[in-house]
Amino acid sequence: MTQRQILLRRIRILLAIFILGLLVSGLTAFPLEWELRTLTRLLGVPDAASAEGYSGITAWLVTVRNGLSDTYTRYPWLAYGTDWLAFAHIVLAILFIGPLRDPVRNVWVIDFGLIACVLVVPLAMICGPIRGIPFYWRLIDCSFGVGGFLILWPARRLTSKLDPLDA
Repeated sequence: MTQRQILLRRIRILLAIFILGLLVSGLTAFPLEWELRTLTRLLGVPDAASAEGYSGITAWLVTVRNGLSDTYTRYPWLAYGTDWLAFAHIVLAILFIGPLRDPVRNVWVIDFGLIACVLVVPLAMICGPIRGIPFYWRLIDCSFGVGGFLILWPARRLTSKLDPLDA
């Protein structure tokens, strides 16, 4: 195996992991109400329970579950917004097929992904408090940007080692 093939293989593994992450996060945005109901049941919280009497992340999950349930009951069309969120994740995953096939020619997509990952942090830290999102949950949101960056940065560095004339 040549050095170029080794680099390409490493880049493709990193990009495949990133694509998979986008797909999973996108697909899990469709059944939010069901996921939260299932998760809170696993935590031993009855379906009709309110957040009072719970603390920390359990209280937050119950609050979100109840908010989604109430909202989807009264205004089911609002779930369409998270359907579009899911769709955007899937479309972004498709975008990364370009660098998966030819990282040198499509390095701009990797750069785009790095920029998007960096922007997750200020978005969470600015909009989170405005929307009443607890600080620890904003850190969880930020971890997606940090995690994505930690996957894409080595892919970008390895891509820069490939000679564009050999493509």
